[in-house]
Amino acid sequence: MEADSSLEAENTKISISTVKGIASSESLDDDDEDDFIGPPLPPGMKDQNLKEDDSSSDSEEEAYQLPMSHEMTLDHGTKLVSALAVDPSGSRLVSGGLDYDVRYWDFQGMDQAKEPFRSFCPAEGYPLNCVEYSCTGDKVLIVSGSQQAKVYDRDGIELFECVRGDMYLHDMAKTKGHVAGLTSGTWHPKDKEEFLTAGRDGTCRIWHTESPHCQKYVIKARAMNGLKTIPTTCAFSRDGLLVACACDDGSVQMWDHRKTFVNVSINVKKAHDKGSDTSSLQFAYDNRGFATRGGDDTLKLWDIRNVKEAVHVAGGLFNRFGMTNCIFSPNDQLVITGTSQNRGEKSGKIMMYNRSTWDVHKELELGPSHIVRLIWHPRLNQLMVGCGDGKIRILYDPKMSRNGAVLVAGKHKKRLKKAEVVVSQQVITPHALPMFREERHKSTRKLEERDRKDPVKSRQPDLPVGKAGSGGRVSAGGSTLSSYIIRNMGLRNKVHEEGDPREALLKYAKEAAENPYWVTPAYAKNQPNPIFQSQQQQDQSQDEDTSKTEEPDKKKFKVV
Repeated sequence: MEADSSLEAENTKISISTVKGIASSESLDDDDEDDFIGPPLPPGMKDQNLKEDDSSSDSEEEAYQLPMSHEMTLDHGTKLVSALAVDPSGSRLVSGGLDYDVRYWDFQGMDQAKEPFRSFCPAEGYPLNCVEYSCTGDKVLIVSGSQQAKVYDRDGIELFECVRGDMYLHDMAKTKGHVAGLTSGTWHPKDKEEFLTAGRDGTCRIWHTESPHCQKYVIKARAMNGLKTIPTTCAFSRDGLLVACACDDGSVQMWDHRKTFVNVSINVKKAHDKGSDTSSLQFAYDNRGFATRGGDDTLKLWDIRNVKEAVHVAGGLFNRFGMTNCIFSPNDQLVITGTSQNRGEKSGKIMMYNRSTWDVHKELELGPSHIVRLIWHPRLNQLMVGCGDGKIRILYDPKMSRNGAVLVAGKHKKRLKKAEVVVSQQVITPHALPMFREERHKSTRKLEERDRKDPVKSRQPDLPVGKAGSGGRVSAGGSTLSSYIIRNMGLRNKVHEEGDPREALLKYAKEAAENPYWVTPAYAKNQPNPIFQSQQQQDQSQDEDTSKTEEPDKKKFKVV
């Protein structure tokens, strides 16, 4: 009886579970039917929809693959392009090189002339190591070889400069900034006000834009023996929770951003050869792996969950510069890096490796120079390459790419007027007083319009005079009273002046002598009466003077 009761209980449990399963399946079907609007589809149409979805996903993957049918070149200068950055929207490009200059490029405002709209030198005498846009694209971080990083806005105007630390302090945590040259820098992927810099003083420092006079955190990189080591590159993880740097002792060290930066969360001790500068550290878009480009001519792919050994290693990639980077493709399926031009080679190469199989997906020679900087923008779907000959080469496909170089290729070169060329060189004195400051004109069009309105500069002819006259000129007809009087006075004077002018003056001489009116009465009381000598008195006085002069001459020759 007990066995029968247990069997019945089990059967009831099974029946209840089956009923619940059927009810749940019916409820799911009802939910699906409720979500679907309209009449039910035929059974063959569902398979077709699934095939279309698969084809659309495949087409999306193909849209990210190798947009390299066309090429456009931008001339940065004559020296190596060591820094390259594109804003998140893909409308502007910033480049820096070993010629100490930074250039701003605007794809929307650029024509076939391909000229930057702004160029300046942020730190004289120091090459550019890194430039990068913030996550919102409103600020640009510029890291040169000096001790101080600078932040500019998207138009190239300096916002602030980080403070320099005291080099006489031994503890780097007590200094307010770096005391040695910088090697790298990057923005936080989520916070637009926070950025990271790495320097040769053995520290990585996290800064905030509101307090550039002192860093927010100081991270000390340590070698295996506990001594100081120099971080050559730094990076944030895609979610911003990890702060990573690669050091010159070959190690890769990572710290948790949510905790204190004392203990290392992940430490890869022998990621690359000791003494070789690891030039790049890049996290994948899925945040599960990262790639490192070493100065030992290798490219390594790592799994962040197991860093004891690299997942894949590619060797024989000649690297001459400490700025050569590596990137992931937007679909996270390719790992891309560049090689330097070695002896006997015609140019550097772009090497693309499949992330899963590590097969060489593409090997491309680009230009007779080194390949240093690479950027594959996900929104533009264009590959931008900074080369060693001072040129920026942009690879794109008009069918798969959008905006960027496609906009520039469709524009014509602007025709300049001869009058718009500024011949005279302006002396720019930005700190002069306002009354002595010269206006800086970007174009001469406004000057031309202003000069056109000026009648003197434009040499405008005199307008015809109306009946009433204009501009201080009297009309020929003499319509006003003043013009009538002036004209009649001139006629009267003209009649009187026709005689002899001497006779006209002597006519009044006798009357002036007999009846003085103007000058003589004024001096009548205080002026003495004039007494004039006669002619005989003048002759006698002259004879007396001559006799007096002859007498002493005779006395001189008298004989004793």
